[in-house]
Amino acid sequence: VELVESGGGLVQAGGSLRLSCAASGLTSDTSAKAWFRQAPGKEREFVASINYSADVTNYADSVKGRFTISRDNTRNTVYLYMDSLKPEDTAVYYCAADRTPRYTAPQVEVEYDYWGQGTQVTVSS
Repeated sequence: VELVESGGGLVQAGGSLRLSCAASGLTSDTSAKAWFRQAPGKEREFVASINYSADVTNYADSVKGRFTISRDNTRNTVYLYMDSLKPEDTAVYYCAADRTPRYTAPQVEVEYDYWGQGTQVTVSS
């Protein structure tokens, strides 16, 4: 299974970006997916997650109301729409996938089995 993120870049505060994560090698896309991020000198933290049917989503408090996670199972792709970006959103953003079919959308790293290589998001003030 391979996860490839794209869409990162440099944006001014208040701007928007859309991250994409394309999955390959999954025989059926019944997995929950999530985005995590890691800022310099900090531990990786949860950002958002979505279950396989997209009717369960979870967000970190710091991004609630600004970020939206969605998925297109026909394309095996999960998205993260980021609006009203702040300098503190600067981080490497990682996509993760869970190989266990379930209804929930976990918010902790240990529940995810596959990880992308990360994409850099830099928000300038």
